[in-house]
Amino acid sequence: MQEENQSVPLKEQSPLSLAFLGDGVFELLVRRHLVETTKLKPAALHKKAVQFVSAKRQFIILEKLQEFLTEQEKDIVRRGKNSSKATVAKHATSEEYRASTALEALFGYLYLLGSEKRITELFEIIWEFAE
Repeated sequence: MQEENQSVPLKEQSPLSLAFLGDGVFELLVRRHLVETTKLKPAALHKKAVQFVSAKRQFIILEKLQEFLTEQEKDIVRRGKNSSKATVAKHATSEEYRASTALEALFGYLYLLGSEKRITELFEIIWEFAE
């Protein structure tokens, strides 16, 4: 059994663990952006955020983001796509679900790497696609 205090090397992190963290990172970025740039009420903020963090939307985002990724980032994305669970959300295809897991793994990886500047760069690119 692993000690809770021990740090797992980043290269040994499972892509699903990275996606678990990246899901929270990405959602926080979306929420912060919406709060900073709109005057929507909480219910509307939630609705807009949910649309943006859906598997279908993340699939589209990842497709458009590919050309901006480094080789190392593309490797994390590949690992994320290949490690996705067989079960999928009821409103997403397997391909969409795997892509959303890959995008979340990328954000989790960058967060653990301490690459806040890169996270911001990628998120700004993503938001340009959204507008």
